[in-house]
Amino acid sequence: MRALITEKKLQAGVKKLGRRIATDYKGKTPIFIGILKGSFIFMADLIRAADIECEVDFMGVASYGSSKRSTGVVRLLKDINVNVQGRHILIVEDIIDSGLTGNYIMQYLQLRKPKSVEFVALLDKKTARKIDLNIKYVGFNIPEVFVVGYGLDDNEKYRQLPYIAKG
Repeated sequence: MRALITEKKLQAGVKKLGRRIATDYKGKTPIFIGILKGSFIFMADLIRAADIECEVDFMGVASYGSSKRSTGVVRLLKDINVNVQGRHILIVEDIIDSGLTGNYIMQYLQLRKPKSVEFVALLDKKTARKIDLNIKYVGFNIPEVFVVGYGLDDNEKYRQLPYIAKG
């Protein structure tokens, strides 16, 4: 597979995001909430790049099923275990496209009264957006193409690739 974003560019982008987050959250101990399964590699690299005191948890949500397009229905598969009330939350997403999943997660977490909630997205497909979301931290803007690698999959294949490729 041919790289859309090379391993070298990915690592530079993640380091840049980590530095921004470290500056913005210095002394605040944010909770990084990774959205499974696609964010796990990105999140591991991101928290090392940020190099700040933090907590980590994961949520599992689905809107794709076995399709390459969102079904439009978001389902909660795994809830977080940490109490987020009064805390700074960073939702770590592999990719934001329609915005449906992100909107669901934001509304769901807001019910738990965090101090702040921001998105950190490795990839952003702004042109695919159906719901307007404020994504504070974006690694890369990409066109409306299906992508794999660096945690993103095609029916569980290609997650291990160290780069982003067209699927």
